[in-house]
Amino acid sequence: MQYFIGIVPSDGYKQQIETFRNRWISNRLKDVVEPHITVKAQGGLTEDMRWLNNVRETCQTFKSFNLSISGPAAFGNAVVFLGVESEKIYNLHKRLVDAVSPSPELINRYFELDRFHPHLTLGQTYWGMSETEVEDMKLSAINDLAPFPSFHVNYVRVYKEIEPNKYIPFEDIQLGS
Repeated sequence: MQYFIGIVPSDGYKQQIETFRNRWISNRLKDVVEPHITVKAQGGLTEDMRWLNNVRETCQTFKSFNLSISGPAAFGNAVVFLGVESEKIYNLHKRLVDAVSPSPELINRYFELDRFHPHLTLGQTYWGMSETEVEDMKLSAINDLAPFPSFHVNYVRVYKEIEPNKYIPFEDIQLGS
């Protein structure tokens, strides 16, 4: 069983993203997890849950902040996503990694710290889409998901894997004010 920590967009925009990504029948991402921005990947978030109090304490001392979604981009031909603009998300990511203390191997495996690139995934080949569909989704997102919103981040959401490749909300943790 694995966990990760994410930021959830506003309900209205989350619904808009869900409707958009469901237009591609091959896109199985909808069966994996709700739309989110990962702020701390699975590395070090183990079943023993010892990390959870450290995460709660870190969040209590981290002030809520503004975040902006930006236009679509891609990681090669395999992943299409919406960009994220916020200096604070990098600070929160680093603080959460420090609180959890994953091994250097796990930091590398999950693209954390210097390799962290916050984004909101729309679809990818790993979850069933073809490279052509990924490109089509990227082009469609320019118009269909605009205007790209800004919103205030008041909490992070811990997700729990309930079966392989199926994550559900586990706990929302408020940020400081």
